[in-house]
Amino acid sequence: MSFGRLERTPGAKPMSEINMTPLIDVMLVLLVIFIITAPLLVSAVKVDLPQAEGAQAADAPKYLSVVIDKTGQIFLADQPTPPHVLAQAFQTAATQNPLTEVQLRADTTVPYGRVVEVMGLAQKAGLNRIGFVAEPESPSTPASASN
Repeated sequence: MSFGRLERTPGAKPMSEINMTPLIDVMLVLLVIFIITAPLLVSAVKVDLPQAEGAQAADAPKYLSVVIDKTGQIFLADQPTPPHVLAQAFQTAATQNPLTEVQLRADTTVPYGRVVEVMGLAQKAGLNRIGFVAEPESPSTPASASN
């Protein structure tokens, strides 16, 4: 046995790489949260309505959702639709239920003529109930001053 210097094993070298596992875990959790909550933001309020003998679902007015994006493309039920197919859809809806409402959502940059064109197709088919859908004004914008 020697009484000299004690031998030591070299210690672990410091890691010079970033550990990506926690970052990936956090990103996957956020992705799952957004996947679950995204459909809830688009859906309407869910309500369990009471049932009654006198209520008839066939007489309730329906609606068609028409969207015109900033390029002027027309969408019916979130599907791109040419004007002649839109006119046929309006005609079919008018024959099934003349009280069908057309809910029109148009981008702020869409020319007025394009909106009037869609309105004309609806009125020609016999659909006179047209609703213009808009976003509510946010509370952070100042209200107009009235004197």
